[in-house]
Amino acid sequence: MSQISLTDLNAASRADFVAALANVVEYSPWIAEQLAARRPFAGINQLHAALMAAIQGAEPDVQLTLIRAHPDLADKTQRAAGLTAESTDEQNSAGLDRLSEAEYAAFERANNAYRDKFGFPYIVCVRRHTRDSVLRDFETRLLNIAKTETRRAIEEIGRISALRLDQLVVADDRLKVHGRLSTHVLDNHIGKPAPGVPVELVELASLGENRVIARAVTNADGRTDQPLIGGRPLPIGRYELRFRVAKYYAERNVPLSDPPFLDEIPLRFAVSEPESHYHVPLLVTPWSYSTYRGS
Repeated sequence: MSQISLTDLNAASRADFVAALANVVEYSPWIAEQLAARRPFAGINQLHAALMAAIQGAEPDVQLTLIRAHPDLADKTQRAAGLTAESTDEQNSAGLDRLSEAEYAAFERANNAYRDKFGFPYIVCVRRHTRDSVLRDFETRLLNIAKTETRRAIEEIGRISALRLDQLVVADDRLKVHGRLSTHVLDNHIGKPAPGVPVELVELASLGENRVIARAVTNADGRTDQPLIGGRPLPIGRYELRFRVAKYYAERNVPLSDPPFLDEIPLRFAVSEPESHYHVPLLVTPWSYSTYRGS
């Protein structure tokens, strides 16, 4: 997706403006057409607010058509027929292109139950979720009434469009759509940061296989050079950080038992706030460790 500056968007012809933003909301270029008439925008937050005002001010039948323009999640038939590039990237980000058969079956049951009850597809901003959290959200929202789900669908379209705008439009201000996951290893044995510790981040799954989503080695400050997740939302879900501390201590000639009392340390935690900063440090000796949620 090529980016465009907000300055250029404000100055573009109506046709070019609509073409640039046509896919920010799935198959609904009428929204971009309305926005073209409301220029200039002072910032991307103002642009997104205008987008949401256009959706929320639309007639109920227009809102329903907008909701129905969205695809089901993890639907093999729809994927074979072809999704928009944006929807494909979004579903792939949550691993919905590589599900187990049990997971595909679970998504098919959930999609069908939701459509049968509400008459439109379940919509969620999948970049903010793991596979497990999407299925849990399905179950929770199936208990709602249609009016509530119409409102929820529009809220999720707002989140999806915000992330698409963030990827597309360059502006002086930023939308609050990103979170960050970081770690820091402190060697309490010597009271200093621990460099050279291999770290692995795993997304835990209930039905399918767990996914390794990041690997890194701590630097001289005991941190990773880059956040383990950054520049995007932190998907809601359960995770495990794995630290290979025996390797670290062996390389520093610290006497260890055979086998080492602590070899690979797993820290399990959960993310519930996709746009927040989660800092999960490890305080370790050859015989003990602790953690906390830092900042």
